[in-house]
Amino acid sequence: MFAVPENTVAAAPAENPLLRHPVRTALEFATDRERWRNVLRYDPDVRFAALLERTAGQEVWLLSWLPGQHTGLHDHGQATGAFTVVTGQLRETVTRRSLDGRVLTQVHTPSAGQSRVFGPGYLHEVRNDGPDPAVSVHVYRTGRTMQSYQLDPLTGPVRD
Repeated sequence: MFAVPENTVAAAPAENPLLRHPVRTALEFATDRERWRNVLRYDPDVRFAALLERTAGQEVWLLSWLPGQHTGLHDHGQATGAFTVVTGQLRETVTRRSLDGRVLTQVHTPSAGQSRVFGPGYLHEVRNDGPDPAVSVHVYRTGRTMQSYQLDPLTGPVRD
């Protein structure tokens, strides 16, 4: 055993939340159910969303998804962020153009504990295709916007 002089152990500097990856923030909120347990609702008519935290640089939202509820194809403008599935499973369909102009789609099915990341120009649709309700936590940096699109099979995404 040996002693460590007191002056060599400094308190860790406070972490800047905006330097944390948004997935870490989403996971932190997802696992801390006491922060949002009393806020969670399920609405049979529309997808439920509640703002959990807003700071100068980010917003954290709680969403619930009953079977069949979805976002429609959209982007988040210049925002970056992530979402984490708390319970259930969601289907994310990402739409983009290839370098040669073809319209490409990718489907991801994150389930409880899994996350997806997005940035400027990222077009996706998120939906609950399963038989059970789902809950997710979303983190948006540089503002939460949602611009809707329609998918033309020949020309690709067209902004509404």
